Amino acid sequence: MARRRRLSPVQTGLRGRCPACGEGNLFKGFLKFQEECEACGTDFRDEDAGDGPAFFAMFAVLIVIIPMAIAFQMVTGVPMWLELLIWGPVIIGLCLFLLRKLRGVMFNTAWRRNAREVPAKDMKQ
Repeated sequence: MARRRRLSPVQTGLRGRCPACGEGNLFKGFLKFQEECEACGTDFRDEDAGDGPAFFAMFAVLIVIIPMAIAFQMVTGVPMWLELLIWGPVIIGLCLFLLRKLRGVMFNTAWRRNAREVPAKDMKQ
């Protein structure tokens, strides 16, 4: 196994860069990972960020948005349909923005720690 450089998984993940060299793009599409780094050739095929990024994105957004929505309702008294019309797109937009960033961070953290999925055949019964 090649020796891994000490790059911050948070910095490289937030920028969407390769965890090994910090140069190549981590993503091929919006959320799809590259198969390998275009700069250093590091293989990403066995890596996965799992469902953690989605949970953390939703949790962080809702921790911030729910108090704002309640305060907005108390101050303005607008109808519920208008609240949903305002806050629905805000929640979805912020979750999508954070999802890519958190997916990069969790991917890079798992790569840095050499974490891999354990195949079912290798699990003890």
